Amino acid sequence: MSDIERAQAVVVGGGLTGLAAAVAVARAGLKTIHLAPQGPPDRRTSALMMPAVRYLQDAELIGEPSGIGHPLQQVRIIDATGRLIRAPETLFDSAEAGLPAFGWNFSNVKLNEAFATAAAALPDLETRPLTLTGLVRNDAGTLLTLSDGTEVQADLVVGADGKKSLVREEGDFRARENGFTQAALVCDLELGRPIGNCSIEFHYPQGPFTLVPAGGNRANLVWIDQRSVLDAARAAGPDALVETFREKSMRLFGSIALATPAHIFPLSTITVTEAGKNGIVLVGEAAHAFPPIGAQGLNLGLRDVADLAAGLAETDLTAPGWTQKLSLDYARRRAPDLARTTGIVDALFRSLLAEMIPAQALRAGGLWALKSLPVLRKQAFGMGMGNR
Repeated sequence: MSDIERAQAVVVGGGLTGLAAAVAVARAGLKTIHLAPQGPPDRRTSALMMPAVRYLQDAELIGEPSGIGHPLQQVRIIDATGRLIRAPETLFDSAEAGLPAFGWNFSNVKLNEAFATAAAALPDLETRPLTLTGLVRNDAGTLLTLSDGTEVQADLVVGADGKKSLVREEGDFRARENGFTQAALVCDLELGRPIGNCSIEFHYPQGPFTLVPAGGNRANLVWIDQRSVLDAARAAGPDALVETFREKSMRLFGSIALATPAHIFPLSTITVTEAGKNGIVLVGEAAHAFPPIGAQGLNLGLRDVADLAAGLAETDLTAPGWTQKLSLDYARRRAPDLARTTGIVDALFRSLLAEMIPAQALRAGGLWALKSLPVLRKQAFGMGMGNR
């Protein structure tokens, strides 16, 4: 067995949240090892609201968003459920909130390239293409075993290793998980008519069919439905799948062509009772996961990173027991946001699936109120964008 290495911090997870966290921790002055196993390029996109975009700019992770993204200026909701009580078609415009855009839609590949450029400039950050295979708490902090057999004794551990987080499991964090029979199909489409800078959501009984602008005539599709329905649609072949897309989008956009292959992902929710303790903190899907409703996934993960960075800035990193103080402070900072966002997204998703007439009436009435009352619309803008 090789000698045990020492590290002030280890960040586990090679996704966008993990990379952003590694940059934040290293920028705080900690000698940091980032465990980022190489994987296939993430061809998905992320709709980031303005608070997340501003954080990325302030943290020097991206420059001008127009260089790598597309503005989201409107959100259009169309109730296609065919239910007895349906909601009105509703349009939200960023101009009502005095904003040039609600946010930006980014290619995950381009975000990764920008984050990696920022990481490469940090002398305190070392990236290793390895996975974590074991984690044990001890009197000196946390002992990590890596996939090449190396052992690293770390003061601070940041778990950004996704829904099946080993850091969460071995760090003894309690989590609640709930699976759904629905799944999400994602791909890029070329439309006969562009959707401009408007994200369009067709709400169906098993979930939304959402088109997000990706520049020109291209749109990113996220279709949520029963897994069996999505599997059958994809298995029918490209021509039949495109015809299904035309039907689901009410034939509003003329011709439709597949620009990328369609991929299907299972849906579930994960929530932890606390996001930090004992010198370990959880960020991104290691701490929270839910269906892609309201574009909150990466937005919430970046708010995790922002709070971690704020906690690091306010902590004496030379004081005894600083990791314990930091992890508890992080858990305190994140608790209200995690509870609020998880509750809102869960309620929205379940309201789409509700078959009971009182629930349908409540949802339709809520959208009527948002459509008719500017004060409520303004509050909805702030909640949807993650303002705190």
